[in-house]
Amino acid sequence: MSGPTTYSLTVNGRAVEVQADDDAPLLHVLRHDLGLAGPRFGCGVGLCGACFVLLDGSPAPSCDTPMWSVIGKTVVTVEGLADGDSLHPVQQAFLDEQAAQCGFCVSGVLVSAAALLAAEPRPTEEQVAGSLDRNLCRCGVQRRMVAAVLRAATGAGPDGHSPGDES
Repeated sequence: MSGPTTYSLTVNGRAVEVQADDDAPLLHVLRHDLGLAGPRFGCGVGLCGACFVLLDGSPAPSCDTPMWSVIGKTVVTVEGLADGDSLHPVQQAFLDEQAAQCGFCVSGVLVSAAALLAAEPRPTEEQVAGSLDRNLCRCGVQRRMVAAVLRAATGAGPDGHSPGDES
């Protein structure tokens, strides 16, 4: 049995090097080696969405993604969605819509929503619901989450109006 491998990868726009076993879950490395608390351990088998991160722009469960599979990929966690002090539009919309209850699932929901908006800037309500289908929420705020993603897509501010609206 060999020891840990040195992995060089990009996490939240920053080149990092970590030592990990080949089969170590990405979630463990993100939380314990890199100090990123956004992705959460939920089910441990990639079914609940609490640990979702973006791998090359697509949502992926970090709890069952082994380190050997992220070689050469770009990882973005919920912490990496913001641009400096400016929240990602979906993060701001979640605040404006009060779309989080306990917060356990929210980081995974936010990265899933950000991926959707990157691929489809003006999604329908059905597309939003479909893109969040793999993210489980026990608090029952799914309707607020969908509304927040739709708000982010329109660029509406806290008052519900888009910048430049005359209404």
